[in-house]
Amino acid sequence: MTFSELELNEDLLEALGYMNFSEATPIQEQAIPVILQGKDIIGCAQTGTGKTAAFVLPILHKLQSQRNKGINTLILCPTRELAIQIEQQIQGLAYFSDITTYAVFGGGTGPEWEAERRALSQGTDIIIATPGRLIAHIRNEYVQLGALQYLILDEADRMLDIGFYDDIMKIIQEAPKERQSLMFSATMAPKIRKLAKEILNDPFEINLAVSKPAEGVTQMVYMAHEEQKQSLARHLIAQYPDFKSIIIFCSTKKKVEKLVGSLQRKNMNVAGMSSDYEQSERQRILQQFKSRQTRIVVATDVLSRGIDIKDIDLVINYDVPNDAEDYVHRVGRTARAATKGLAITLISGEEIYKFRRIEQFVEREYEKLNPPESLGEAPRWDEPQSKERRGGFKRKPRPKNSSAGQANNGGKRPFRPKGKNQSANKDNSTGPKTQ
Repeated sequence: MTFSELELNEDLLEALGYMNFSEATPIQEQAIPVILQGKDIIGCAQTGTGKTAAFVLPILHKLQSQRNKGINTLILCPTRELAIQIEQQIQGLAYFSDITTYAVFGGGTGPEWEAERRALSQGTDIIIATPGRLIAHIRNEYVQLGALQYLILDEADRMLDIGFYDDIMKIIQEAPKERQSLMFSATMAPKIRKLAKEILNDPFEINLAVSKPAEGVTQMVYMAHEEQKQSLARHLIAQYPDFKSIIIFCSTKKKVEKLVGSLQRKNMNVAGMSSDYEQSERQRILQQFKSRQTRIVVATDVLSRGIDIKDIDLVINYDVPNDAEDYVHRVGRTARAATKGLAITLISGEEIYKFRRIEQFVEREYEKLNPPESLGEAPRWDEPQSKERRGGFKRKPRPKNSSAGQANNGGKRPFRPKGKNQSANKDNSTGPKTQ
């Protein structure tokens, strides 16, 4: 279906034409007519399917003909990167209209806070905000949501994962009951349905290809011990010299820094990105990656959802994600909008049980490849490490006569005098430490 068949106004169609968009995606084809009718929606679609435009286009269409004085639309999302991306997309689609928009998110300076305060107090048409930051402004009592017509929750499952439920409910209490509410999520977990019952009114449900990797993604899996992963990552990148955009996902900030250093020592064009980075630095890295000035970005899951970067050639899961659904979102960074892409996952012996869950979740069994012989022998898929080894140590068994010994001492532990060695062992334990 074309956008012109959806009966959107001429200004929007002109903007879509300039952006070379003519055909609606399935989520857009299903959601736009329902939103134009004024119904609430709960929509479930995986990343890269165009759900941002699915709710932005009909809202812009309706605001063109009827706007209240004040904040007309509030879009809540989990991260500052997604807030910025949504604002940029709205600015492109609303280019030929006078609709105003502003993104409100944490991590900024004093002048940025003041700019947000003006946008919120002077009645910007569309506000895109992270819940925590918006609550901070609401506490100052200059945010008025009484004129709100449209409330949208994007990446609702992610917001709940982060712990924004209470903030979301406080914000909704500030909004009028008579409004149109839309909720979009990549998954339809029970907690999402519970939230939908609390904030939506008889919603129309759209459920598209829930939690399955896009068809255009070629997925490969390599077995590798933890100490082999850096060398294997370098080897894999070298196999695809024509790939211009590569994302590598690591599980921790420390691993991001170590891998970035390893790749830089091989003169690779790489940058790291995690929540430790200042917002201005994250934006600079993201912009350079989008413009192909940076070839490789190594990141934590800050880039796994919601960020619209076109033409990603390769995604490497340096670590297996903890949740099977996160695997889908990471892999979804490539092969967006029906293009082709490659995703490679590295699995250590300790991560085999995680990847088994992923295979069950996506209902597919992957071929397990081995690294080059020069990197040494890899762990075997059919011999996963025990739970004790995954935990880092194995508890020593109690001596068989320990119970009898305690019983003979009236149920108390036998007295042992503290010697120098015993004190030293206590003070200089080499056992595992909690981080």
